[in-house]
Amino acid sequence: MIEGWKRTSIGEIGHVVTGTTPPTINSEYYGGDIPFVAPGDLGKNLFVNFTERTLTAEGLAKAKALPAGAVLFTCIGATIGKSAIAGRELATNQQVNAVICSPQKADSTFVYYLLNMRAEQIKRLAGAQAVPIVNKSTFEDVTAPFPPLSEQRKIAEILRTWDEAIENLEALREAIIKRRVWFRSSVLSGCVRLPGFADEWQEVQLGDVLYEHGTSSNGNDEVYSVSVHKGLINQIEHLGRSFAAANTDHYNRVLPGDIVYTKSPTGDFPLGIIKQSKIDKAVIVSPLYGVFTPETPALGVILDAFFESPVTVRNYLHPLVQKGAKNTIAITNKRFLEGKLHLPRDPEEQQALAAVIEADQQLVRGVEAEIEALQRQKRGLMQKLLTGEWRVALNQDQTENIRKEAAHG
Repeated sequence: MIEGWKRTSIGEIGHVVTGTTPPTINSEYYGGDIPFVAPGDLGKNLFVNFTERTLTAEGLAKAKALPAGAVLFTCIGATIGKSAIAGRELATNQQVNAVICSPQKADSTFVYYLLNMRAEQIKRLAGAQAVPIVNKSTFEDVTAPFPPLSEQRKIAEILRTWDEAIENLEALREAIIKRRVWFRSSVLSGCVRLPGFADEWQEVQLGDVLYEHGTSSNGNDEVYSVSVHKGLINQIEHLGRSFAAANTDHYNRVLPGDIVYTKSPTGDFPLGIIKQSKIDKAVIVSPLYGVFTPETPALGVILDAFFESPVTVRNYLHPLVQKGAKNTIAITNKRFLEGKLHLPRDPEEQQALAAVIEADQQLVRGVEAEIEALQRQKRGLMQKLLTGEWRVALNQDQTENIRKEAAHG
């Protein structure tokens, strides 16, 4: 054991409370201003202050009130391991354990990071059950090496710095996404025009601006799938393995900039998704996908941004698609091209719009890359700092506090 550190159980550093749900038959218990935490409220931010469901003072009296600073950890089902810190007085349902740390033994933020790092190990304690559960006594028995309180606080302070940077970048990403929604609803609808352009947009059939080149696989191209968030992506990278047929000669070849329509329900896109290939080489996709080349590269960028919205995709496809008894989608490539859209026809305006869209997308990718890099750094720091492999530098007063803590047991 590292000098000054002590292996301690969760039950020893504080009081563990398992939440409870007030009777739902009593409506006066719900709808107040007191957060009532469920697993879905955790794992988003370090502190939880607001929840979808709330309690009244009467409801809190029937639940188990938890003070600000309590460390929350989900203990039942598929969500085991999600955590947060209570930012204010609140209560939780029975799927959440809370650790109310003893101020003399543990720092709440340190315990949060410790549980976060050990979430997978704790999850395995649930065993193979129909409904996995880490009960209160099992949770209390989880042990870990704890440094002195002053060192806990310093470690938590360092890790919190990384979380703040990640939160700021996530807020920036959210602001960019909101701007993209405005751009799609205002500029890509033709309601707001870019400066210098006045030509009327035209309602055109999609078949007037997209065409099928009908190229098949040459036997050497990689098999790709289409993802809602990542667009065209290598099938093995996306799904973990290839689902392609042994012979892919009949697969559709996708050229850079092509528009691809997947004819299968996917999450918020029950009628399929429409994406532009951003891959800088030719790839192949299932013959079930429709592959189309846009009239101009810029128009392909515009259509890709236009069809980012689940509502827009549904509005376009709903009049064209027939759904089978088993929720299958029946639509030919010819039928797909029969819908109409209001689009700019001036090539210069198309290029200007595409430039704005691509700059915005590049900004989002840059922010997401920074978030991913900081998350990797944070995971590495947690592993080093929470195991004592790296020791934090303490000032003279903090070192003296550690000596006093050690002297008092």
